[in-house]
Amino acid sequence: MIKRIAQTAGFTGLLAALLLTVLQSLWVTPLILEAETFEKPAETPAHTHTDTHMAAHTHDAEAWEPEDGWQRVLSTTGGNLVVAVGFALMLAGLYTLRSPTRTSQGVLWGLAGYATFCLAPTLGLPPELPGTAAADLLQRQVWWVSTAASTAVAIALVVFGKHWALKVLGVVILVIPHVLGAPQPVVHSSLAPQALETQFKVASQLTNVVFWLALGVISAWLFRRKADGQYAA
Repeated sequence: MIKRIAQTAGFTGLLAALLLTVLQSLWVTPLILEAETFEKPAETPAHTHTDTHMAAHTHDAEAWEPEDGWQRVLSTTGGNLVVAVGFALMLAGLYTLRSPTRTSQGVLWGLAGYATFCLAPTLGLPPELPGTAAADLLQRQVWWVSTAASTAVAIALVVFGKHWALKVLGVVILVIPHVLGAPQPVVHSSLAPQALETQFKVASQLTNVVFWLALGVISAWLFRRKADGQYAA
């Protein structure tokens, strides 16, 4: 069983990560790069020795960032692979409790994952472009994790709950984080234009939908094939 889960997660994560990287490279990354241009101050025609020294010192103190081109693509692919395999492991583990009888059921599992880890948290904390004001990081992380957890529990209760009271409880749990509200900055501001922000939010949501649908369908297909004995035990 462990080998079955690992094989399903490994192949699913790899394929979904490559798909996500392609979509991000074609759609999301160009928007981020455009937003970064609004963060950079205009260069002055001349610099003093002190200014140059301070700028160099500040640059050295900053964390390493991948350069545009192959470094950024490779870094993005690696990060996507880790995340995709992790989510695929979660799905394969859940399949051991309730195995999909049809590959098409993977669509529902994918949509559930999208709702849990993307849609619900972004209702309060939408994806942000560089240069966007944000609330305290720890507070945002706590709210994000709490919202994702409550959404997962709520979906389980609504879908699998046998009694109507469990389904009602699921709805209540679902809305609690949003009633409490996500942490917000003191002043909402962004260096990027509003139109660019809107494009970025749409691109982020749609790429995540495709990513989760791919995770669900591929993992369900591989898990069922493994169950039918078409892979070596």
